[in-house]
Amino acid sequence: MRVLAAHSVVMHRTITATVSAEPQVVLDIVSDLSTYPEWLELVSSVDEAPSESDENGPAWFVTLRAKVGPFARSKRLRMVRTRTTDTGATFERHEVDRSDHSAWTMTSDVEEGPGGTVLSIGLTYDGKLFTGPLDAILDAATKDAGTKLSAYATR
Repeated sequence: MRVLAAHSVVMHRTITATVSAEPQVVLDIVSDLSTYPEWLELVSSVDEAPSESDENGPAWFVTLRAKVGPFARSKRLRMVRTRTTDTGATFERHEVDRSDHSAWTMTSDVEEGPGGTVLSIGLTYDGKLFTGPLDAILDAATKDAGTKLSAYATR
């Protein structure tokens, strides 16, 4: 059981975008974490990480970066894919240093919509460093995801 400190805040943000590509194309992209730096500004880099024996698949080092004006903040996480279905994927933080870390979860779901493929990405963080002003930073780092993903999917 995970016990959070009293000062922790759970942040959950959902990004929804309509993408000009077939659902399977979008699903293939969002199921591959290495594509995220190409279309989601929040993810600045993704590198393969060593997998542990208790994992069922690959692991990645993901650098999240948000910038407002001259100020930037980065966080490097080790993430694994914990769900892959015919409609989406989930990636979760899974560090191997045996320390207690705040949870990060990124869930994507894809469905066919009237104007293209509808993508919903849920970002969840339960750490103590999330505060109200970070809402604006997160909004800025995710606002163009749909446009960038459409361009990436059709190149």
